[in-house]
Amino acid sequence: MNNAPAIPHHVAIVMDGNGRWATRRFLPRVAGHKQGIESLRRCVKACADRRIGVLTVFAFSSENWNRPIEEVSGLMELMALALGREVPKLSRDGVRLHFIGERRGLSDKIAKGLADAEAATAHNTRLQLNVCFNYGGRWDIARAAAQLAERGEAITELSLDRAMALSHVPDPDLFIRTGGEQRLSNFLLWQSAYAELYFSDRLWPEFDEAALDEAIAAYQGRERRFGQTSAQVTDLPSPARQSA
Repeated sequence: MNNAPAIPHHVAIVMDGNGRWATRRFLPRVAGHKQGIESLRRCVKACADRRIGVLTVFAFSSENWNRPIEEVSGLMELMALALGREVPKLSRDGVRLHFIGERRGLSDKIAKGLADAEAATAHNTRLQLNVCFNYGGRWDIARAAAQLAERGEAITELSLDRAMALSHVPDPDLFIRTGGEQRLSNFLLWQSAYAELYFSDRLWPEFDEAALDEAIAAYQGRERRFGQTSAQVTDLPSPARQSA
């Protein structure tokens, strides 16, 4: 018997393929990122409608600074615009925003925008939206370990888990990557230890409600054992119990 819940509580997404979507249409890569915002807006609504409790997305990695300067500048401008345009609507829709990542090195305008967006949506409970911006999984682990060492606390699995940037939500149940690539790309390395992985060939701007439902259906077909055997996680009585 399938031990996966009907709907994953926490979905994490690597939103890959914006640049390729634009290139195939002979558009600048920034146009793909603009379209990616539309796809994210659609995905947030779809997750809320399906009663998914937490959505975590990879918006900008710590490695993305190495991209061409015009693309990085365009991404920063898009973030600033999105904060102004999207936050009021997200707040009305009951979405709580939380930004995960290193804020040092960001412009004062963007850093203030992130903090203001968190404060403006802090009261919402319909959907927790974590946006990983200037984030890396290795940075997350190293930062948590450094914080524990600075406080003189022992570094254990439990203490490290509590010090991670996503300690305010349960670990992801379903990890989705779009764009046809099959790697984690330094995203939620600690938190995804037991996530169900799903790779979609669709580029992120093409990822719609139907694609999300396909990912959820694949998740529903998985058996989540967490190191146990199928017999241990099944709801059916074991042979020993039947004969008792």
